[in-house]
Order: sequence, then C-alpha cells, then structure tokens
Amino acid sequence: MVNKATFTDKKYLVTLIFVVSLFMLWGIAITMADVLNKHFQHVFSLSKSQSAFVQFAVFGAYFVMGIPAGLFMKRFGYKYGVILGLSLFALGALLFVPAAYTETFGFFGAALFILGCGLSTLETVAHPFVASLGDQRTSDQRVNFAQMFNAVGAMLGPLIGSYFLYRNYTPGSTDLTSVKVLYLVIGIVIALIAICFSFVKVPATQDPHIMDENAVNIDSAPDKKLIQHRHFVWAAISQFFNVAAQAGTWAFFINYVHEKMGFSDLKAGSYMTLFMGMMLAGRLVGTFLMQYISANRLLAIFAIGNIIMCIIVAQNFGWVSFIALLMINFFFSIMFPTIFSLGIKNLGARTQQASSFISMGVVGGAFFPFLMGFAADRFGIAQAYYLPIICYLVIFLFAAKFYKVQH
Repeated sequence: MVNKATFTDKKYLVTLIFVVSLFMLWGIAITMADVLNKHFQHVFSLSKSQSAFVQFAVFGAYFVMGIPAGLFMKRFGYKYGVILGLSLFALGALLFVPAAYTETFGFFGAALFILGCGLSTLETVAHPFVASLGDQRTSDQRVNFAQMFNAVGAMLGPLIGSYFLYRNYTPGSTDLTSVKVLYLVIGIVIALIAICFSFVKVPATQDPHIMDENAVNIDSAPDKKLIQHRHFVWAAISQFFNVAAQAGTWAFFINYVHEKMGFSDLKAGSYMTLFMGMMLAGRLVGTFLMQYISANRLLAIFAIGNIIMCIIVAQNFGWVSFIALLMINFFFSIMFPTIFSLGIKNLGARTQQASSFISMGVVGGAFFPFLMGFAADRFGIAQAYYLPIICYLVIFLFAAKFYKVQH
C-alpha cells in the first residue's frame, strides 16, 4: 500500500511557517514600491517616466541577482540563502534613512536596488525551499499555498504604503519623514526576522527536483540544445512581456485612479488593495477552471481578456474603465506560473537551467514602466494602457501555438 501524501511533516512545521511568511513579505515590498512611485512624483517633482526608475531599480535587481542567488543557494543551502535575502532586504530598507537625509532620488534608487536584490534572493530560494518541506507528491500544493500569502502581501503593501505616505501628506510638501519612518520600521522588522530564522534548526529536506518513481519527466529531445526547444524560448519571451505588462500596469494604477476618477492619492492607494485582491480571486478561479480547461487554452483566454480590458481602460469611460482596470489584475493572475510551467515541460536534465532563464524574464518589469511613463507624459495616462496590449498579444501567440513541445 502506498501511504497517503501529507501536506507537510510535523518536523517541518516551524520552518514552513517562516518560509511561507517570506512570500507575504516580498509581496508587500513589491506593491509598496508602486505607492512609492506616485509619492516620489510629488516630493521630487518627477514626471511619470522619471518615477519609473523605482520599478527599474527593483526589477533590475531581480535580473542581476537571479543567477548569483541560485549559485549561493546551491553552495550554502536554503537556510543561508534566506538569511542572505533577508539581510539585503533589511539593508536596502535601512538605507532609506540616509537617503531621506540627503534628499537624493538617486540614493533612493540605490537603496531600492539593494532591497530588490534581497527580494530576488528570497524568491529564488523560497520556491524550492517550500517545495522541499515534505512529501514531493504534495510539493505543488505547498507552493500554491505559499503563493496565496504572496497575494495577501500584495494587498497589504498598498494599504500600508498609502497609510504611511499619504495620510498626513500636504500637497506641495517635499518632506521625506514618512518615507524614512516607514522603511526604518521595515528594515528593523526584517532584520529581526533574519535573526530569529538564524536560530531555527532546519531538518534535512527533500530535493524538490527529484521526481518520485511514478512521475514522468521525459526529455523529448535529449540531443537538442536548450535554445533549440521552441516552447522554452517562447516561454522566456512571454515571461519578459508578462512581467513588463504587470510592472507598467501596477506602477501607474494610482496615477490613473487619481487623474481619471478624481480620487485622492490615499483613496487611490486603498483601491490598489482591491486591485491586488482581484489577482487573488483570479488565481482561485483560474485554479478551478484548469480542472476543465487546458492550461494553455485558459492562458490564451485570459490574454484576450486583458487585451479587451486594456482597450476599455484607454477609452476613459469612467467607472466602466475603472472596473476594466481592476479586471486586468484578475486576468493577469495565472500568467506567471502558467507560462513558467508550460515552458519547462519535457526538458529533462535541462529543467533547472530553463527555470533560471524563464525567471530572468522579470527584467521586463525594469524597462516597460519607462515606456508607459513616457506615453502617459506625452499622450495621457489612459492612452498609456494601449501599450500592454503588445505584451498580451505575445502571450496569446505562445498560449495558442508556440507552447507545443516539438520532438
């Protein structure tokens, strides 16, 4: 008789709680950067294209740190990988204090880059770490469970950021005290979590890349180089455009709600919490629908959905466009993990290498906000939402045709 696979073992419980909390922490930090983008437009008198440097610093760090973080994890293990990520996260946050004293946007950019390196390290380590904490037959369940907390963190980020940065903000003020206090608290909390985790005894884990005896991991073309696998190449390209669209849409959400709906920055920031909640709803609905619709077909449907939503947003139809803007995050929800899973199918021993390259597609988020910011400055914030349509067309092509594994 084969024993029923449990979600995790009792010996892993404390470690699992710590690791799952990491998913929520980087979710908070990523979406808080979108609130920071709008705040910096005020205090530094930046254009939208200039403030996009916030996203460039964070997502650029993901690109730079992705491979080094993976090598560090392989050399020193999951635990020290987490401690490194938390340490960089805390250091970047604490550097906001001297940056606030100097009142230099470039200094903030450097702090955000270091913070982003910490987030990149945590993401690189946390996914295989949480997968390894128990029976490998339930590793996907643990990853999806942890991802739900990431969505919760993405909802909390705008709520916390808006409360600290906009609650007492006076129009025209260049005071950075709220930014300094917010990130000082974050830095201290993250440093304390790193110290606490250093005392946690992590039991021996199971390699999440080792397949169980009943699993299938067939290399469809063992003589092919990785770049010769068309479905992998298209997945990497699609992930680049996927994160590009996400970063641009998130970065200027508050701008759109403030300018087109007439809400205050504080109220717009609170609506961003609902915006992130739509992503959680989309993941729940998408997970359910995948029981009946193939992953590639659902990805194509969601890509078409976002093309339609972007067109409606760009028309500036008031509440109709605002609801369409919220729905963009609903349709975006399944894209990252679905593109990822389709891209690594049947790659055998090349799976880990392919995973690294697809993950590096996050760098799309470093560049696209500049383009959207430029379009918003020249043509208006509503018209800037035509640009993500290009990204969703690429994703649709991948989902409709180029996802297929060629033998």
